[in-house]
Amino acid sequence: MEQRTDDGLSPYRVFSRAEWAAKRADTPMTLKSDEVTRLRSLHDRLDMAEVEEIYLPLSRLLSLYVAATQRLFHAQQKFLGTEDTKVPFVIGVAGSVAVGKSTTARVLQALLARWPNVPKVDLVTTDGFLYPNAILEREDLMEKKGFPESYDLPALLRFLSDIKAGRRPVRAPVYSHLTYDVMPNQWIEIDRPEILIVEGLNVLQAGVPPKGGKLTPYVSDFFDFSIYLDAREDVLQGWYVDRFLTLRGTAFRDPKSYFHRYASLSDAEAVDTATSIWRQINLVNLRENILPTRQRADLILKKVESHLVEEVALRRL
Repeated sequence: MEQRTDDGLSPYRVFSRAEWAAKRADTPMTLKSDEVTRLRSLHDRLDMAEVEEIYLPLSRLLSLYVAATQRLFHAQQKFLGTEDTKVPFVIGVAGSVAVGKSTTARVLQALLARWPNVPKVDLVTTDGFLYPNAILEREDLMEKKGFPESYDLPALLRFLSDIKAGRRPVRAPVYSHLTYDVMPNQWIEIDRPEILIVEGLNVLQAGVPPKGGKLTPYVSDFFDFSIYLDAREDVLQGWYVDRFLTLRGTAFRDPKSYFHRYASLSDAEAVDTATSIWRQINLVNLRENILPTRQRADLILKKVESHLVEEVALRRL
């Protein structure tokens, strides 16, 4: 995780789990055990200890970042002599399929919304900005769903630009994991929250800048803080296969499910199918598009096979 420069210095400070847990200081626990259970995604390991040792210190750190950003905003406001409204503090959460991004995003939303000043904290996933299946099929991109080219990037950039411009309300499309498609004419409205969390596979993607000095905004340009969830490839594959096996006996049994055809697979067939999907699609996307963005994150959470975070890397200022 700790990539070093030519002079031997790393842009990150790396903490063991115990060292990071000590950074909680006196940050209070505001979640109950039943709430933590509800926030947990399928097969993810999240308990009170994980919240206390990993996410409460992170909540404390983010509170310091938000406060510093607010002070900077007021300083600029005074300098310019303006009375602009403070725009949302945007947090990006990135990482591979099955790494636990949704759990991390929901836990952060719950913790941040319970700060003493009770800020409004909204959460958006970039799944809603995938092109509809009809377009992906027409463009022969269904096998690359989740790759950068499968997203309506201009729409996502417009959404984030409107958020940072303070427009209200701003609409984001909704994605159904049951039908595996964007839901037509359904939206969620984001109405100027104090904090917005944006979760997705490729939110730290930069791409190759065009020639000629053209304007090239990236999704991460709108982030005030970014988090990357990291784990070894073999661990991620195991989590993906385990999740597939569980879904085979639950969500896939719904006739409306896009993956209903997998519900009748035997254990061996399900393992082979999930492994094939992982290696042909998700692993390729991880290696080509997701993992190369890890070093762009402000914070990296390194998870082990138990789903617990064992190491935290924080980018130096």
